[in-house]
Amino acid sequence: MNQARIPILMYHQIDVAPPKGTPLRGLVVSPRTFSRHMWMMHFLGYQGLSMGELMPYLRGERTGRVFGITFDDGYENNFHNALPVLRRLRFSATCYAVAARIGQSNIWDLDEGIGQVSLMNEAQLQAWIDAGQEIGSHTSNHLDLTVCAQQSLELEIGGSRRLLESFLRQPGGVQHFCYPYGRLNTDSLQCVAQAAYVSATTTRRGRVPVPVQDGALTLPRVLVSRSTTWVQLLLKCLTNYEDRRGVQG
Repeated sequence: MNQARIPILMYHQIDVAPPKGTPLRGLVVSPRTFSRHMWMMHFLGYQGLSMGELMPYLRGERTGRVFGITFDDGYENNFHNALPVLRRLRFSATCYAVAARIGQSNIWDLDEGIGQVSLMNEAQLQAWIDAGQEIGSHTSNHLDLTVCAQQSLELEIGGSRRLLESFLRQPGGVQHFCYPYGRLNTDSLQCVAQAAYVSATTTRRGRVPVPVQDGALTLPRVLVSRSTTWVQLLLKCLTNYEDRRGVQG
């Protein structure tokens, strides 16, 4: 892997795929595929890290064969199907939780006709942390931040951090953020900075150039879908394939 760039993998659900024709079916990666992805990276000598553990590498303070692992939305199937693999390989990962929807479902997808899936509850989120994993913020309600008024922005961004920290025991608190839908603008970016997040991830495709300086609040990621084989994952992580996709996008 070119150590001038580090990939941050972007997963959503780890579960059996819903029926064909289901919206966003491609974002549901099977447990078997996820396990193959992780074991292949492990076999090649790479360490999967949460955003907190990855930051020294992104800043150029440390070097090594590393990659980031993130899960958006906080689905319960991440807890059941991804956590055992992560623990077995001694990998860590960041799960971005929607703070006001803990223990509920992905109701932000209702208008799109997307099926409802259970989200982790408080006990599961704490168990995730206690197992060596990390929780980040995915706002309070999974809103499009680019259309939010200033007061709503503060509640979604800074408020979500305070809410998560009110019931989760995580060393250092909640320091990492993810923009819903990958959408951000100047106001939302400033609000993330004011909330003192250490990093923030987008859906812009690509690996992170190292060392990160002013760009830690607009980090690109490597898209992983249901159809991503372990060979394709290596192509995304070890070559400039995903970087080119980011430029084209």
